[in-house]
Amino acid sequence: MTYSRPWHRLQALLGGRPRGDAYWALRDVDFDLHRGETLGVIGRNGSGKSTLLQMIAGTLQPTEGEIAVHGRVAALLELGSGFNPDFTGIENVYLNAALHGLTRAQAEAQLGDILAFADIGEHAWQPVRTYSSGMLVRLAFAVLAHVDADILILDEALAVGDAFFAQRCMRFLREFQRRGTLLFVSHDAAMVNALCRRALWLDRGRLTMDGEASAVNEAYLEALIAEREGRRPRQPVARAAMPSASEQDVRQELFETQLRNSIHVPVFDPNRDPDFGDGGARLLDVRLVDARGDALANVTGGELVTLEIIAEAMVDIESPIVGFYLKDRFGQLLFGDNTFLTTRDAPLRLAAGTEYRARFTFRMPRLQAGDYVFTVGLARGTQDDHVIQLWAHEALRLHALGQGLPTGIFGLPMLGITLEPRHG
Repeated sequence: MTYSRPWHRLQALLGGRPRGDAYWALRDVDFDLHRGETLGVIGRNGSGKSTLLQMIAGTLQPTEGEIAVHGRVAALLELGSGFNPDFTGIENVYLNAALHGLTRAQAEAQLGDILAFADIGEHAWQPVRTYSSGMLVRLAFAVLAHVDADILILDEALAVGDAFFAQRCMRFLREFQRRGTLLFVSHDAAMVNALCRRALWLDRGRLTMDGEASAVNEAYLEALIAEREGRRPRQPVARAAMPSASEQDVRQELFETQLRNSIHVPVFDPNRDPDFGDGGARLLDVRLVDARGDALANVTGGELVTLEIIAEAMVDIESPIVGFYLKDRFGQLLFGDNTFLTTRDAPLRLAAGTEYRARFTFRMPRLQAGDYVFTVGLARGTQDDHVIQLWAHEALRLHALGQGLPTGIFGLPMLGITLEPRHG
């Protein structure tokens, strides 16, 4: 019920005649979610998404209709739900684990893995009320990842936190998809498309569309744009790259234009998250350099850059391969390549202790605002049959400010864009 006066609410609570209007957070929402599916739920704020998840999780009961859930459910809904702010992080691990059905002994057995996943250090012994929102979601998600649930329910769980932790969560979610059912709310269309084959679109409490994820996202976006039609249009922009110009000219033009896409490139961090592999090689440096070989601290998107990967052979290596991926904060692979085809006809042989370098030259794409990482892999063998010697999930991190936003996940630098009247 909604009430126009505070005393109307009080009157209803005291058993008087209701003087409010019925308000349905959800109405006539009907769908099935099968074992092993991943379902995204999209819609504007106030459309009923969180209410739906709370009812499936069992924290709210429907006024009418019914919900049938089979299997153990683990839910991360409102930030901090299920946590006592005066308890320490460790005490809240036990509390939250108990709420998800784990015994004290089971929680103790998982405690080390939970704290390692959360990676909040000594803060685990401090009261949760002193935590930042990022630390809180780290701890909550870490518990969720270790309760052996059949169904995971997430409400914007990855909207808070740094890129490295988001990638860790995405790796867990992709592994969970092989064995469990995932249901989550997100305003990030790219994340929904990356994880889901199917999505629901809720609008004002009603199910507007249930279908293939990308089609639902496109229909939702089209509706938002249509609603906003009539606003003052932007002035048309004409841009043209000059292939004959020097890279210095192109770089200068990109820095001067209002469409620049500033991307910060920090130095390689040898103390990043632990790598895996057989240890036959180690990573010495990963960096972006310009045409002169100078390391870049900032790029704009559109200029020619080289990703330089330097490694050392720890043992004798036959047919080394070096590769990379560029991934966004949710672990989506944007693009990548490796050196196999370059050396296939004349494989290298490296003695132990030899340093070697791979260089990949490309035009830097224009990136949406946010954090990105280069993942680097060192291997030996062939493309189809190889042994991973080292895999660095977060070898080099980028931070894009996102001016001149591209359309899509990232934008390809255009060689020319023009707009002109056509006569005749």
